Parts: sequence; structure tokens; C-alpha cells
Amino acid sequence: MTQAKDIVVIKFGSGILTRPDGMALDETQINNLISSVAALHQSGIQPIIVSSGAAAAGMMKFGFDKRPKNLSTLQACCAVGQTRLMQLYSKILEDVHLNVAQLLLDNEDFSTPGRRKNVLNTITTLIELGGVIPVINENDSVAVEELKFGDNDTLSAQIACLIEASLLILLTGVDGLKNEKGDIVSEVENIDEAICHVRPETGKFSVGGMATKLEAARVATASGIPVFIGNGDNPGQIPEIVAGFGKGTRFHAN
Repeated sequence: MTQAKDIVVIKFGSGILTRPDGMALDETQINNLISSVAALHQSGIQPIIVSSGAAAAGMMKFGFDKRPKNLSTLQACCAVGQTRLMQLYSKILEDVHLNVAQLLLDNEDFSTPGRRKNVLNTITTLIELGGVIPVINENDSVAVEELKFGDNDTLSAQIACLIEASLLILLTGVDGLKNEKGDIVSEVENIDEAICHVRPETGKFSVGGMATKLEAARVATASGIPVFIGNGDNPGQIPEIVAGFGKGTRFHAN
């Protein structure tokens, strides 16, 4: 893409889109996140959002207090939750004269050359038209395999590679990768060496943990794209992250 140097992919994890009790979307937090993304766009950088939260939003609508194990029930939650998220994103962006474009993707959209090209052409055209923030998610309501095994960390890395982004930002509920002492590992040159710091944990309404984020970082950095993992509860630092600063873990591109 001709504008690759200006494109940043930002992934929102479920944990940063919901309230601490996990029982509702945190509209104030979402407003702050989207406002920071909009400010990034106004500065001349094209953001692309990969958003989790559909399943959690749907579960809250139906009154679930934990992630359903039944696949069809989980897919129904995703179908309802996806509309709730997009309505909220659209409302916030309209206030700053930006449009939102939704793309629901699955593995075949990347593994099939023709479909892969179509995805790239669609994203390219949206950016060329201007004034649009693409919001991407897995097609969870119908893609059985993706719902069971996929995660948006992996999807965000695939998108970043496809469009040759200048940076991939993974926003989560922690400050970044931490070592055994609980200190943030601010810089990572070798992901294999960083694996030892990973703890097997995920959020109440999330699928991926730090391990999936490191695998996503491996994919992106292998394609020459730096990655940053930081806390989404501090959305105001998004411009700082893009500028090369921010509190979190930065993975250098190979």
C-alpha cells in the first residue's frame, strides 16, 4: 500500500472494553479509546481497529455471568454484541465527523489468495476515500473454527502484515509483559527469550492471554512490523506509543 508508513493497527481486548465487574460495556472507557484513535487520525495517521468485545457485549445483554460453553449460544451472543459495539463506535466517531466501517473476517479471507486480495482492496479503498476508521473482528457468529480456536491478537497481526502497517498496538488490561519480579519488560529483541515471562492467564470474558500476544508479536515482527503491548486503561498514551514512547513492552521488528 502506498500509505503504509501512515497506518497503525490497534487491537482492543475485551477486558478494556468492559466495566471491572464484567457485567456491562464501559462506555466512558470506550469513548476515551475511540477519541484517542480519532485524534490519531486527525494527526495524519490512519488507524485500523481490531476490536474484541462482541461476545462479552452479547453475554451481558442476555444476562450471562460467564462465557457460555455451548457454541451456538456463544455465536448468538457474538451476533447481538457485534451490533451493540458498532452502534457505540459509530456514535462516538460521528461526533468528530468520521465514519466507521465494519469488516468481519475468517481464516479463509487470509488463506485464499483471491479473498485475501479482496480484503486488501477493500481496506485500501476505505483509506483512500478518507474519513473512515475500519473496525475489524473475526466473523464469530458463523465461523465455527474461528470461534473455537481464533483470537483477535492473531487477527490483528495478520491484518498488520497484509497492509504492511508501520506499527501494531495490542491494548490489554495489563501494563505489558512482566518478568518474574513483576517489573515491565520494556524492550524485547528476541521473542523466544521473552516466552519465559509468560503466565497462563486470561480475562473473564477474553480468549487470548499474553502467550497469544507474543505469538502475534512474532508474526508481525517477522514481517518487519514493530509491536507494542500496553494497558488500554490509559488510552491517552496511544499517540505517545505511536511516537515511540509509552508505558509497556515494545517488540523490535526483525
